[in-house]
Amino acid sequence: MHKCGARAIRLWLLGLGLGAAFCGVGSSLSHVATSVEQTGQGAGSDSVSRHIGGIKSIKGNALTLTPDSGVDLNVMLLPSTRIVRVAPGEKDLKNATPIQLQDLQVGDRVLVAGKSGDDSQSLIASTVVVMTRSDLAARHQQDLQDWQKRGVDGPATAVDTTAGTITITVRGKSVLVRTSSRTVIRRYASDSVRFDDAKPGTLAEIHPQDQVRARGVRNADGSELAAEEIVSGSFRNIAGTVTSSDAGSATVSIQDLLSRKTVTVKITQDSQLHQLPQEIAQRFAVRLKRTAAGAVPGVAPASDTAAGGHSARSGAEGMASGEEGTFRHSGGSPDLQQMLNHLPALALTDLHKGDAVVVLSTAGSMGVGTAIILLTGVEPILQAAPNAIGASILTPWSLSAPSGDAGGP
Repeated sequence: MHKCGARAIRLWLLGLGLGAAFCGVGSSLSHVATSVEQTGQGAGSDSVSRHIGGIKSIKGNALTLTPDSGVDLNVMLLPSTRIVRVAPGEKDLKNATPIQLQDLQVGDRVLVAGKSGDDSQSLIASTVVVMTRSDLAARHQQDLQDWQKRGVDGPATAVDTTAGTITITVRGKSVLVRTSSRTVIRRYASDSVRFDDAKPGTLAEIHPQDQVRARGVRNADGSELAAEEIVSGSFRNIAGTVTSSDAGSATVSIQDLLSRKTVTVKITQDSQLHQLPQEIAQRFAVRLKRTAAGAVPGVAPASDTAAGGHSARSGAEGMASGEEGTFRHSGGSPDLQQMLNHLPALALTDLHKGDAVVVLSTAGSMGVGTAIILLTGVEPILQAAPNAIGASILTPWSLSAPSGDAGGP
């Protein structure tokens, strides 16, 4: 595998992963914690504990809470326990609706407040604030559609903290993202790809080559966007061969082609592991060669475009046959996330020493990142564009958002 080819695929894969990484909806109840205190139930009392998490199980008048941090918590509800439901996005309890214990369901997100038991793994609740699983799913869908409709994303090329702007590249075009005092800025955690784990951030934390996704109001030609919300992060790209995998620790070690060093990434339930069928890998390789040769990014030759009215066959067979029309952004470039969703998933035990892989991972900590996407069967792609520059590879294969994205200029 040529080193320059490895560099090209790094950038191609970075574009691929951000579709998954940047879609999501925060369901944290931390905004209403202050309101709980203001109800008078334990306000100012050091003996009152508060925990946020998901309901793991319910039995009688007790529930098991899986908190956002720490071990599972046994929560006892008394007849006097106040249980209220709030909609996702609410920041206080003004619009809270009283509900009953029987209205709670596994998967609901809750904030519980009360007195801790002697073992620190139990709590007698005085207040339970609930965001139901169904409300969260509906809000997630609404936010997802809004990100797709009004969102743009790409690598940052410049950041001006004085002017409050970020310049990003979106499908080969520069877009100026303007921020204001009302813009919500978040930063992905170094070892997580979950939106819920993103922390409040600042413009100064964003650097060139970081991936940036913003939503807001675009001007007429799409060259500028007044951002209402921004999420950003630094990600690692690895192209190399597997040296070992450990199912016990859920890690895989890879010899990086460029640095010739061994790097380790964690595999979690959120990691996407797929093997590209040879036909698909070769088809991608042809596209990369054309891009490297100066073809217009994001525009497929007529011979590679599905004829109007054709329906794509499901799975690898349809994609390998060239009927990718169903898996396209509105701008014409293939939506690889949709394609991957139609491929069988790999398990960590399916990886073997010597397998060629490309990986998009978090920056990680202590030298170990978390895999977002890991692909095998990529040798034709790594060999496709040894002289390609990064931008020409990233642009046509960038995933701005999940399927149906209408964003971008």
